[in-house]
Amino acid sequence: MNPVADKTKEAIETCERFGASNYAPLPVVLARGEGCWCEDVEGRKFLDMLASYSALNQGHRHPRILEAMTRQAGRLTLTSRAFHNDAMGPFLEKLCALCGMERALPMNTGAEAVETAVKMARRWGYRTKGIAPDRAKIVVGGNNFHGRTTTIISFSTEQAYRKDFGPFTPGFTPVPFCDADAVDDAVDDDTCAVLLEPIQGEGGIVMPEDGFLTRVRDICSRKNVLFLLDEIQTGLGRTGRLFAWEHEPGARPDALILGKALGGGILPVSAVVSSREALGVFEPGSHGSTFGGNPLACAVASEALDVIVDEDLPGRAAEIGGRFLEALRGIASDLVRDVRGRGLLIGVELVPEAGGARRFCQALLERGLLCKETHENVIRFAPPLTIAWKDVEWALERIEAVLKKTP
Repeated sequence: MNPVADKTKEAIETCERFGASNYAPLPVVLARGEGCWCEDVEGRKFLDMLASYSALNQGHRHPRILEAMTRQAGRLTLTSRAFHNDAMGPFLEKLCALCGMERALPMNTGAEAVETAVKMARRWGYRTKGIAPDRAKIVVGGNNFHGRTTTIISFSTEQAYRKDFGPFTPGFTPVPFCDADAVDDAVDDDTCAVLLEPIQGEGGIVMPEDGFLTRVRDICSRKNVLFLLDEIQTGLGRTGRLFAWEHEPGARPDALILGKALGGGILPVSAVVSSREALGVFEPGSHGSTFGGNPLACAVASEALDVIVDEDLPGRAAEIGGRFLEALRGIASDLVRDVRGRGLLIGVELVPEAGGARRFCQALLERGLLCKETHENVIRFAPPLTIAWKDVEWALERIEAVLKKTP
């Protein structure tokens, strides 16, 4: 018997005994994290190459964010929205200034923010555009991932997210992700919004063609519909710009949907940031959340934003991500079909003959790298934006070894 290894087995078995099987995690039980590195219950060290799907852009337990949390927790954590608190206003002002928007509505999870944007767009369609009652439609990209609530899976094209969860919410029109002509054809007088991810992360790191987002922006302006961008995974520095849409300056959206890194890797914080007109459709009682905008979350998110700006994490993502992408493309392997991405959001697509990406992620885990497969054949590399190049080089040696042979 190995009492150290038994810690991993016992922890996993306890989770499987008492938890629902809605995830299939890799067999590692993490116990500590610092910066870009984690340690499991057995004392083994791992380089985090997933960053909790971009929630850890600032790294694990960033000291400034921890200090802000502790400071706020020492005086006030929750008021509900029945009362004002002194942390929410300054946070919203900072967020709006950073986004170049007028108003923000804070929520908790990314899915809640997407639901908020859907409600905002529909009400805007009825009250501002003049769409007849209960006829508003939203055009979405096929292969999308915006969350797993009942309404959100209603406009997913991934059957694994939908099977046996119907009936579904109507009012959504999926079109091919990178087809601006299809978007144009789908938008009609009853359309209130177009909702897209600038890069489809969960969909396999699917990159739009240059100019696609700008064309959609033009379509939305011409046809009087809102252009909504879900930057929950791509925003706050991940792609080498503060927001992914900034790679196309002409693609400015009417609303940004944010989450993940907004909570600094510590708390769930999300928000919809938009214009006074669009968010002005809400009145007291029409939408809300007990924990949305709570003072603890606002203090954490405010410091999380400051860290992104002060440490120029978008610039780090652009510089290190560019070198990382180039190095990955230089690996000669018959198992690799494509390497694509932007900043530190990178996908390595394997050929079908490789037998799926999960076992490659397992092989990388055994070599000290934490990463995860997406869309069956794609290995996603998305480390904290604080990662040092020497750590990327360390990772590249192990990635190359794994990609040059079938595990």
